[in-house]
Amino acid sequence: MATITKKDLVERITTKTGVKRHEVKDVCQEFLDQIIIELRRGNRLEFRDFGVFEVKERAARIAQNPKTMQKVEVPAKRAVKFKVGRLMRESVEMPPQPVRTVSATSPTVEVKPAAPKAAAVAR
Repeated sequence: MATITKKDLVERITTKTGVKRHEVKDVCQEFLDQIIIELRRGNRLEFRDFGVFEVKERAARIAQNPKTMQKVEVPAKRAVKFKVGRLMRESVEMPPQPVRTVSATSPTVEVKPAAPKAAAVAR
């Protein structure tokens, strides 16, 4: 499994759209900044079929340190919750597809099998 960074996504969008790299980067960053601003205001962001971001209030509680068994007060806090949308959920549930890569030195397309999906952990 690979880690994809914002830089990787900017490169992909630049290649696919032909828009200049710095413009794509600026738009992506502004999009992310606006999500943060709206969540800070307490607003809910809904992207149909992708998912929903919202802030949830967590009440103060008493927890216990498992090593020392000492009681610890955990203060109330606000946390971001993401609920997966229908299309994303269905897409992720599908078996992994082969990844197609194009070599810069060769015009042929090399097909590599995708990484196997990790087994679900029972909760």
